[in-house]
Amino acid sequence: MNYYNEIKQELINNETYKKVKDYSKNRNDLKTYYNVGKLLSDAGKHYGEGIIKKYSVSLTKELGKGYTFTALFRMRQFYELNKNIATVSQVLTWSHYLELIPIGNINKINYYIKITEEQNLSVRELRQRIKNKEYERLDKKTKEKLIKKEENKVEDFIKNPILIKNSFNTSNISEKMLKYLILENLDNFLEELGSGFTYIKNEFKIKIGNRYNYIDLLLYNINFNCYVVVELKVTELKKEHIGQIETYMAYVDKNIKQVEQNNTIGIIICKKDNVFIMKYVTNKNVFEREYQLL
Repeated sequence: MNYYNEIKQELINNETYKKVKDYSKNRNDLKTYYNVGKLLSDAGKHYGEGIIKKYSVSLTKELGKGYTFTALFRMRQFYELNKNIATVSQVLTWSHYLELIPIGNINKINYYIKITEEQNLSVRELRQRIKNKEYERLDKKTKEKLIKKEENKVEDFIKNPILIKNSFNTSNISEKMLKYLILENLDNFLEELGSGFTYIKNEFKIKIGNRYNYIDLLLYNINFNCYVVVELKVTELKKEHIGQIETYMAYVDKNIKQVEQNNTIGIIICKKDNVFIMKYVTNKNVFEREYQLL
């Protein structure tokens, strides 16, 4: 079999296809690069690893730029990658896959494919998620659920730590300053919590007995049909923080939540977590996460 001629013809056909059928060129790109990757893999078994460099030199001479050693090597990696994923996503472009292929870890790649499909991430947005080590900041149990394809809960994709952009010239900030930073980049903050979170109000006023109290942030999760109480603490997590947020959650459940809605969850965002306190928290709807200023 003449692997070189087969590869060249695949690439020529793809270039022609791009010119006449622009609306579906991404799908054809992925198909072409998969086929080329397979041919390169087979050729390598017969002629050794050096064959990619040899083909690259010849293809560049005959077809022009775009077929460097790195480009062909990525095509072969793309073929190898698709042995380990369920199917090639038609939502992702070749540029998306170029961001994913170097990762290596198939579980991590599957996660980024999933969120790119669900949230329609651009290449730039995907690159930023990878740079921020979003997968690494997921809980170990969440990663296991993703591998086993088990049903997720609202808390599963809340990152730890939560990254917050800092526009102040100091890291010694107050709760008021922390809230300002969150509201200043609200979309980014909601993404750090996961999917389906929407903003309702900050300093949400409630009346308990004869006193008014203020919930730092009141959110709603559309996917899980529940209110979300967020409390901000610039100290280590303390036991009184648990009692405070549980009181606010109970208020929302009794006075705001509708019958068809699920129970409220509470998220305490603190400077430092305290595993010893969380060990004794019986309310399964209370979660703590550290914040990290960028």
